[in-house]
Amino acid sequence: MDSKSKLRPGDRAILVSAQLPGVSEAELNSSLDELQRLAKTLGLQVTNRLTQPRPNTNAPAVLGAGKLIELAALTGGPGVIPAGASKRQTGSTPKKDESVSAVEIALNIDEVDPDKRTGVVLFDHDLTPAQIRNLEGATSAEVLDRTSVILSIFQRHARTREARLQVEIARLTYMAPRLRESGAGQDRQRGGIGGKGAGESALELDRRRVRDRIAELRRDLVAAQKESDLRRTRRTVRDTVALVGYTNAGKSSLMRGLTDSQVLVKNQLFATLDTTVRQLSPPTKPQVLVSDTVGFIKKLPHDLVASFRSTLAEARDAALLLNVVDVSDPAWRNHLEVTESVLGELKAGDVPSLLLLNKIDRLEAGDLDAVMEEHPDAVPLSAHRPEDVAMLHERITSFFEREMVEAELQVAYSDGHLVNRIHESCRVLVEEHEEFGTRLKIRANPVLIEKLVSEGAKLLR
Repeated sequence: MDSKSKLRPGDRAILVSAQLPGVSEAELNSSLDELQRLAKTLGLQVTNRLTQPRPNTNAPAVLGAGKLIELAALTGGPGVIPAGASKRQTGSTPKKDESVSAVEIALNIDEVDPDKRTGVVLFDHDLTPAQIRNLEGATSAEVLDRTSVILSIFQRHARTREARLQVEIARLTYMAPRLRESGAGQDRQRGGIGGKGAGESALELDRRRVRDRIAELRRDLVAAQKESDLRRTRRTVRDTVALVGYTNAGKSSLMRGLTDSQVLVKNQLFATLDTTVRQLSPPTKPQVLVSDTVGFIKKLPHDLVASFRSTLAEARDAALLLNVVDVSDPAWRNHLEVTESVLGELKAGDVPSLLLLNKIDRLEAGDLDAVMEEHPDAVPLSAHRPEDVAMLHERITSFFEREMVEAELQVAYSDGHLVNRIHESCRVLVEEHEEFGTRLKIRANPVLIEKLVSEGAKLLR
């Protein structure tokens, strides 16, 4: 994805993947199914899939010459890498026996109705800048790799200022090495104030501008994240639950059910990018806050993980993680593995968690029993069944009940605001007004009790 991307909803797209050694047919199809869902989220219409067994993805156009012609026949391209394009790629050199005649190419291209040719090619791999240029020259189509597809979705779905900053940093970091020299600017040199000197080309200037822009965005992001960190710090003394899991696992639907809120729910990948925090409903004493986080995905770009540090920190700082898995998806085991891996990267692997097997209403009879044998401690449910959501509500409150202890506090009458805070954040069992202040018997988390004492309450016992 570069700054000149012209993707439009309704554009026809072809999915392409190299089947690498050790990758089964089922794994290949599962990955392509996910890429198709990503394409659908962008509004693209997938018309074909092309796969080819390859030893690696290092070839100049990833595919062999014959498969490249087959792809070009669907897009209207010449089917060969244009003369003068960079064909060098680590670990691979073009083979002479892969060459084909222009007549063969023309015959293949003519097989497709010009009105049905495809203008977008999506690769289920990360591509180098040289590979993208080679493929676009050979196919006459816009070529996007998996990372650029995910970045495009994030860019469209970002709502808050912090999310937009995060996505823009990741996008520019990805785009910087892929900037292309325009034909008119290849020989342009520039010196003087602000320039590198007599040898700085237009491309180098563009790359420097991108680096400067990234630095500026990062400064803005630090300021925005300080506000988010402050809000999260204020919530650390409260009971907090974070919904985590693979994208489109049903986290937002559960969020709606647990908090009776109108959060966005869409049957598409990465519908939620901005962390939403709501109170558990029906309300409990003390309050339990539930946060809905950005979904994970296989091969989530590293720059996105880094940029979304503040958003994903909700998982690390929560008291309880609800790990949501779409158990109706054939690849749910891989999804669970990806989620656990990302949580490990975020240093959230040791946070207490509850595995939720969502969308059981879509399972065939008997399939749930087999899944429960694998994960006997998991909670099977459907986010659309009120009785299942009520059961989960009870599990959440029971979890925090185990952590609560009883204590007696005395609050001076001059600190009346602290009494209000205790009522909001603790379960008040007894309240008495005595000579020296208000005496309260409460049940609460020990950390919260210590916080209240530090703010002026006197611990009696």
